[in-house]
Amino acid sequence: HQRLTDLFAPFETQSRLGLQRQFPKQFMSDVLDCKPLSVFIPESYGGRGGDSAEALSMLEVSSYHSLPLSLMMGINGALFLQPVANYGADSTKTSIFDGVLEHNKMGGLMITEPGFGSDALRMQTSYRGEGASYRVKGIKHWAGLTGEADYWLITARPKNDQGELGRDVSFFVHDAENGGIEVEEVFNNLGLYMLPYGRNQIDISVPESHKLEPKTIGIKMMLDVLHRSRLQFPGMSTGFLGRLVDEAMTHCKERFVGGASLFNYDQVKARLSRLQSYFTASSAMAFFVSRNVPLSMDTSKMDLAANAVKSVSTDYMQSASQHLLQLVGAKGYRLDHIAGRAVVDSRPFQIFEGSNDILYQQITESVIKLMRGAKETNLYRFCVDHPLTSQVAERLRQSLDFEIHPQMAQRKLVSLGQALGRLITMNMTVEMGAKGYASDMIQQTIHVMESEIKQILTGYHQQAVPLLVEETSYASTKGWRSFL
Repeated sequence: HQRLTDLFAPFETQSRLGLQRQFPKQFMSDVLDCKPLSVFIPESYGGRGGDSAEALSMLEVSSYHSLPLSLMMGINGALFLQPVANYGADSTKTSIFDGVLEHNKMGGLMITEPGFGSDALRMQTSYRGEGASYRVKGIKHWAGLTGEADYWLITARPKNDQGELGRDVSFFVHDAENGGIEVEEVFNNLGLYMLPYGRNQIDISVPESHKLEPKTIGIKMMLDVLHRSRLQFPGMSTGFLGRLVDEAMTHCKERFVGGASLFNYDQVKARLSRLQSYFTASSAMAFFVSRNVPLSMDTSKMDLAANAVKSVSTDYMQSASQHLLQLVGAKGYRLDHIAGRAVVDSRPFQIFEGSNDILYQQITESVIKLMRGAKETNLYRFCVDHPLTSQVAERLRQSLDFEIHPQMAQRKLVSLGQALGRLITMNMTVEMGAKGYASDMIQQTIHVMESEIKQILTGYHQQAVPLLVEETSYASTKGWRSFL
């Protein structure tokens, strides 16, 4: 951790890195020489044992200094090394882990396709058996480390002799040195400059030993991979939010407006309080994951916790960035200032690995399914008995005491999911507080989250059917000047 901190210590290093596409080769070599990825590799293969707390801590230290670097480490760990560790053949693991530990190699994951993002299970990339290997063909895009990764984990569906695609999904480990992946376009991504993204044409041959073997079916393995990755977002968000809190506090104490310290203004204190509460809530999520989710655990059925953790932590990242930029003012509206950089770098976290709107809808759908199984229709009574919400349900009884209608409109599914995600996060915060975490920060966070939940639920109950004028455009609408 200290070696990573020392690498980023000079301000000019952070400023310089934030403005250029991709990390400099020497800088990345220095980072990987610290062996940060060893925390994802089992001890039996030369790693540090794959401890969740250590993995999250590494991501936290990285994101305090550089969110793109932390994301790069997260991609390598959660989306490549851990799936290989849990589902790969021994010979494949030995080869891959040696490459990472001894030769500073990196890996990425390709799932998304130009026509299939949120609809990933309908991906068109296919595979067929050819002797002792598999032929994998298709197009993938928006894979972090495009053109840079040494290894790729690539998803595909089986194709039969009639050219029809099967419903299941398989994962294949490919060594980029073997060719077959052509980068057709490198994207000019809006933020996260240091991570290369693009579109890839794939036509590869993969040995049988390099196909990951699910415990049951491939889709369940895919859920495990995605849920595990979402559960590790608090590592990235906690360091990032901690940095924004430090930057905001320093600025507000040093800046004077109207003869008074910015820190003494009531509206400023309100923003700072929210920033601090986001950091505490993110810390609570990391605490929960470290205690409950070992890296070897099958997380395929942890949809409720995983979706809540990912969506709420990333909403808080973007919200915190906006608060910091507002506090800093004009000088923060620059790519080489942490406030401006934070806004554009944190925004895609609400989109990739599950758009937050979709995840919030899935949270509500998961709860409705659980309520149906328990033959319960009242949200408060359900939350009192569920382990992810039982510590805080009584506190919000008045807001939660209503009947759930399973056939609610989609916008209401999303809205209720936002409230439930924060309720789950609030529960994690209370649990961390019970273990001795600073009580003033716990109380502050509970206060902020309680206010958020009540506000969301008020909107949930008042939502009217959206009035959408479908057949209209700027050109066809009679302009305002016509009525002068």
